[in-house]
Amino acid sequence: MSGFNIGDINISGRLILGPMAGITDLPFRLLCKEQGANLLYTEMISAKGIYYNNKNTEKLLQIDKNEHPITVQLFGSEPELMASIAAKICNRDFDILDINMGCPVPKVVNNGEGCALMKDIELSAKIIKSVSSEISKPVTVKIRKGFDDNTINAVEFAKMAQENGAKAVAVHGRTRKQYYSGKADWNIIKQVKDAINIPVIASGDIFTPEDAARCLKETNCDGLMIARGARGKPWIFRQIKSFLETKKKLPEPSIEEVIAMILRHAKMLIDFKGEVIAMREMRKHITWYTVGYKNSASMRRMANNIETYVQLEEFCKIMERKINNE
Repeated sequence: MSGFNIGDINISGRLILGPMAGITDLPFRLLCKEQGANLLYTEMISAKGIYYNNKNTEKLLQIDKNEHPITVQLFGSEPELMASIAAKICNRDFDILDINMGCPVPKVVNNGEGCALMKDIELSAKIIKSVSSEISKPVTVKIRKGFDDNTINAVEFAKMAQENGAKAVAVHGRTRKQYYSGKADWNIIKQVKDAINIPVIASGDIFTPEDAARCLKETNCDGLMIARGARGKPWIFRQIKSFLETKKKLPEPSIEEVIAMILRHAKMLIDFKGEVIAMREMRKHITWYTVGYKNSASMRRMANNIETYVQLEEFCKIMERKINNE
């Protein structure tokens, strides 16, 4: 499976772990890397959070030597601040800097950041130009189809990003108004790909190997961004890679393999964040790891009471018995 370049950074394949707040932390990124992700994104990081030395921001910037190539994703709406923060963190051990101009979350959009920037192409141009002029690392931009159905401007926006120094554009095929409802429009991604010369990364509704193959064919994109499709399924990367290369579907992991992944994920989270926070966060991951199993609803209720690793181990034993006795 051929790769592509973002600036001077070689991406060895097409599979990319997309940024997800509260999910794509260091442990989860490493699991996805091991399973075949060719490029990783950090969680979205506030430029103001770095500026004001927010205590939670430092954790978001931590990167393991085994994560490369990796993209740090920044969000903000002030060109000078974005440029100064990019310069401040540029000596850290990441490869690419992404500017988020596609986040649909109300508290981000209402602050004039994320996808709100797609309504102000002049301001967005200043941000991209300021950041790309300030640092030597490649700068990329993540956008959506548009803000709403009346402002579908992904093509115009991507052209502007290229003109102002962006080395790649990731396009989610929904408007901000859609959030994650409805269907992602892959045709808009193809239009962007046809309009610019820098790499285009397709995002939205890639949940299976078949989705990935179809998206690649329909958009001619350079990279495939898997985000929600990777929740509780780090192995989706190896499944897609196999399907794209051989047209053969790998079997789903056994319950024993899933449990081994849950326990390993938990141990890595404990090492990174401590047991109290790790176990609290594992509850949502267990919800995703158990999707599709017959007793998943009752298992989710049980998982909400897990507070220690020992309790998680006991939960996994019960989970294995329930599923094997289906």
